[in-house]
Amino acid sequence: MDRLSGLDASFLYLETPEQLMHVCGLIVLDPATIPGGYSYAGLRDTLRDRVIDVPEFTRRLRRVPLDLDHPVWVADDHFDIDHHLHRLTLPAPGGYDELVELCGHLAGQTMNRSRPLWEMWVIEGYGDRVVVFSKMHHATVDGASGSNLISHLCSLEPDQPPPAQERPVPPPRSPGGLELFGRGVLNNATKPFAITRLLQPSAQLVSRTVARAREGTAMAAPFTAPRTSFNGTITGHRTIGFADLDLAEVKAVKEATGTTVNDVVLTLAGGALRGYLEGRGELPDSSLLASVPVSVRGRSRRATGANKVSALFARLGTDLEDPLERLEMMATSNRHAKDHHQAISADALQDWAEFAAPRTFGLAVRAYAGLRLAEKHPVVHNLVISNVPGPPIPLYFMGARIDALYPLGPVFHGAGVNITVMSNNGRLHVGVIACSESMKDVDALVSLFPAELERLQAALDPS
Repeated sequence: MDRLSGLDASFLYLETPEQLMHVCGLIVLDPATIPGGYSYAGLRDTLRDRVIDVPEFTRRLRRVPLDLDHPVWVADDHFDIDHHLHRLTLPAPGGYDELVELCGHLAGQTMNRSRPLWEMWVIEGYGDRVVVFSKMHHATVDGASGSNLISHLCSLEPDQPPPAQERPVPPPRSPGGLELFGRGVLNNATKPFAITRLLQPSAQLVSRTVARAREGTAMAAPFTAPRTSFNGTITGHRTIGFADLDLAEVKAVKEATGTTVNDVVLTLAGGALRGYLEGRGELPDSSLLASVPVSVRGRSRRATGANKVSALFARLGTDLEDPLERLEMMATSNRHAKDHHQAISADALQDWAEFAAPRTFGLAVRAYAGLRLAEKHPVVHNLVISNVPGPPIPLYFMGARIDALYPLGPVFHGAGVNITVMSNNGRLHVGVIACSESMKDVDALVSLFPAELERLQAALDPS
């Protein structure tokens, strides 16, 4: 039996028809590299063979009686690849606009919780390319583990099998209802003892944070973000956009300024958001605040759980017009934020998430949305921005070369935009997803990323 961690389960409890907790990916493939040529049937059969022994693709949820505890994963005895893989064709003329409209519609659909929590659509008619649009629930993966799962389906050569698993993973055992009930009662009985162990380190963390704030070395604080048009209650409609950057050019800026790739990415995001809001006459006087997920996979003591993440808050310098000044500010604040984040237990978020009660948590989320509370309290953060490292070499998905991989994370009530950047074979792929009512024209934002990189390069070399 494989019980969901509190953090994994929290993504189930957070989900409503408007606040969808799946992670999407738009993969653009060159089918010309597939040995023997492309066919949907061939891709389907190959995919089935590659996922059948991977628990993340073949397990489903099972609730604990009376919702006494977090759900468990059990093997799906009726797994069928046709429940998860679907085929679509873009309407004419089959270009960018048609692709993002279709994928935005797919991103806004809920997933069937009675089956393994993933879906893929093979989209044909995008010129001479084939697109795979994937969805995996956040209860199953975080950014790092999602990237690893996609990598498991890929190979280094078109006709090479994917990397073998280190050891076969047996399917999760399906426990009886009485066992689940008993475990749920036992876990609830021990929670008061667990919470007392967390109180002292949490109090010490607050004390250290106050000290850092006085010294000016603390990360930015939540609930201090200015309100924008995309900081309110969201709907279930989604719109997406994507763009590409040259990773070598980003690294050249990094080397010239003594910063990091992440500093440059956040600076570009800040500049793009500044340009977007300024163009709409909505630019706040103070800087936007981003929540930046951080993987703690290497620091966590927990052996189980799909999500091993924490988060830091970063000001994006949208109040600064000069891109180099913004980058300098970003580098300094990121150093402070990283030092501050390192002082926080890697398992703090996971430890506290264990106390998320299934029924209470779900009711609270629905009440929060129904009462539109996101519009009534100070803005926690304006948006989520993720930077996910990807493969530095070409990868082949079912034999087809991956030309681009655009990741798309979830959006939340109060933060209706998500920007995720992923490196792949010398490129940086920028994926933006938003609630349609919060940001109708995502392209007005995503198209500014290349322009912001040019501004940074021009500032470094005025000649």
